[in-house]
Amino acid sequence: MEKLYAVILAAGQGTRMKSGKHKVLHPVCGKPIIDHILDALCRIGVDETVVVVGHHADQVRSHVGERARFVEQREQLGTAHAVMQAASLLQGRDGTTLILYGDHPLYTEETFSSLVETHRRSGAAATLLSAVLPDPTGYGRVMRGKGDEVLRIVEHKDATPEERKVREVFTGTICVDNRLLFDALAEVKNENDQGEYYLPDVIPVLRQKGKRIAAVSVGDPEEAMGVNNRVQLAEAEAAMTRRLLREHMLNGVTVIDPGNTYIEADVVIGRDTVIYPGSYLKRGTVIGEGCTIGPQADLTGVTVGNGSTIRYSVLQDCTVGERSQVGPFAYIRPGSRLEAETKVGCFVDVKNARLGRGSKVSHLGYVGDADVGEGVNIGCGAVTVNYDGVKKHRTVIGDGAFIGCNVNLVAPVTVEKGAYVAAGSTITDDVPEDALAIARERQVNKPGYAKRLRQKKGSDGNKGTPG
Repeated sequence: MEKLYAVILAAGQGTRMKSGKHKVLHPVCGKPIIDHILDALCRIGVDETVVVVGHHADQVRSHVGERARFVEQREQLGTAHAVMQAASLLQGRDGTTLILYGDHPLYTEETFSSLVETHRRSGAAATLLSAVLPDPTGYGRVMRGKGDEVLRIVEHKDATPEERKVREVFTGTICVDNRLLFDALAEVKNENDQGEYYLPDVIPVLRQKGKRIAAVSVGDPEEAMGVNNRVQLAEAEAAMTRRLLREHMLNGVTVIDPGNTYIEADVVIGRDTVIYPGSYLKRGTVIGEGCTIGPQADLTGVTVGNGSTIRYSVLQDCTVGERSQVGPFAYIRPGSRLEAETKVGCFVDVKNARLGRGSKVSHLGYVGDADVGEGVNIGCGAVTVNYDGVKKHRTVIGDGAFIGCNVNLVAPVTVEKGAYVAAGSTITDDVPEDALAIARERQVNKPGYAKRLRQKKGSDGNKGTPG
């Protein structure tokens, strides 16, 4: 198989984004634009990728790292000039080069594969990726001749009224024989109003040499959408969200309201899971089969076991075991692991803690930096007091222990297997196995005191009951 190279053009300033960050680094569905491109190129087996950088070059280099090699376009003299900067790495080598803009996040692996395969089968010197648009205003038109061979690309401003009726446009993506590419680039002129060297001008150069030019039309014109400003960024986000939701639904996931559900790229969801409105499933999230997610579940980097339910809650970088319940209004923070059949209820905060199988924190509690065994019940208002102002300390609760309401467990502390902690206790020492710990003041009742207090307040000119 002949070598396949890719050249990604990412040297532009991107002034319309009005950002201190390079536009190819802005995320679409949770992943930077250039990552969508690099991942697709990797999947089709590109042997070597070259990124042409210019403005904010260090940002792009730092983000892309070893996934590509880099050349720099120091002067912005057009797209042909940008590609020519890759000559030091690619010129004179056999193979095919795929050239594309770095601000097009919506291209699919299938589109790239189709373009490359068609180019190789056709024997053409170059194969354009085109799109048929309902309104092609502003785009360069693809002019075809006999046998659908591409004759030239005519810019909108230079097109005749008849040529402007053509709805097939050039997307800016092209496959070219690598050896022919750099020879043709050397002959491109900058005889235009902008004084720049344009990539489409390699087509007439190649045709003058008797070479054939082909074109492949992308199945979904939306794929050719570039991102040049924040409006287009939002449009690309919406388009990719629709695509991702459709893929999940076709794979057996029920999405109750696609218009109010947001799923980022690379999220995995098992069949027969139901996603309710207002849910936002972000990077690195893996959800099992038969789960109920939402309404209003916000998950980032979460692994959810089969048959679990998460409602009105926020979870980040944690694990939820099978047949567990989270929410409503729970917050599960990084480093937490809820084993199978656990329950974390309303207004519970769990941080860097493990809850053993079948354990419950049903409401109004904080479990942080803790190891909780199996079958533990943690009552309403219980808190693991993990921070002494300098360091975090861990709490250990053994299997089958019972933690009463409004208990403070002052870490480092251990409540051993089967122990009970009475409601309202503040525990500072370890509790032995099967023991009952009570750490609270004895109740004292003062008969008639409340009545005398009310009378005293009345004599001071204060009316009404205390409080």
